[in-house]
Amino acid sequence: MTPLYRPRPSVVRRDSGLYGYERALARRGFTPVAGVDEAGRGACAGPLVVAAVVLGREIDGLADSKLLTEAARERLYDDITVKARAVGVVVIPPEEIDAGGLHRCNVAGMRRAVAGLGIDVGYILTDGFPVAGLPAPSLAVWKGDQVAACVAAASIVAKVTRDRLMRGLDEVFPEYGFAVHKGYVTAGHRRALAQHGPSPHHRFSFVTVARVTRGAEIQDAGPSTGQDGGMQENEVGAGVV
Repeated sequence: MTPLYRPRPSVVRRDSGLYGYERALARRGFTPVAGVDEAGRGACAGPLVVAAVVLGREIDGLADSKLLTEAARERLYDDITVKARAVGVVVIPPEEIDAGGLHRCNVAGMRRAVAGLGIDVGYILTDGFPVAGLPAPSLAVWKGDQVAACVAAASIVAKVTRDRLMRGLDEVFPEYGFAVHKGYVTAGHRRALAQHGPSPHHRFSFVTVARVTRGAEIQDAGPSTGQDGGMQENEVGAGVV
């Protein structure tokens, strides 16, 4: 019986730069490499947006979307959509999150975003946590949007797509300030919820919205800072997700 071939592991050095993962995988024959990330996971209003990106070439200025100004993200978004080999985007509405749960929707969205690339990939890098059921070998990279170029690109595409959607919602529901906090929990957002109640685009399964709609006495699970200076929200009874 022919022994199973297992390639020697590659070591990605800390100083190898943002494209180090892609280069190491390419040396082992794993190409092209897709990066996957999401935006809006910690918000209590608006959609969850998941993006997958396969870069065709290096893009100047690429970095984690949270470390960039809005103007820089918009410029890089344009560069990525023009220069990338493939881009897949999935928008998951609040009612789907309420029905299926945030993490389940996040994982399903990652699978759908990769399928939406429309090309076969050799390897997939996901930000933060592993995802089963992907069509190629994959690796969950801690803070992947800061260390892997394709994941950083996916984070920018997801973030810009979602921000644009939230600015659109702000035009319809200006009383909530969606254009400012993007659906994350800020003091101003809490005041708007208390005064106006939730909109159809709030996540009713989330703590802050549930308190308004049902007057529930729910203990917070220690939310952390969100992308837009607000607080990341928790699902009712789900703990930190």
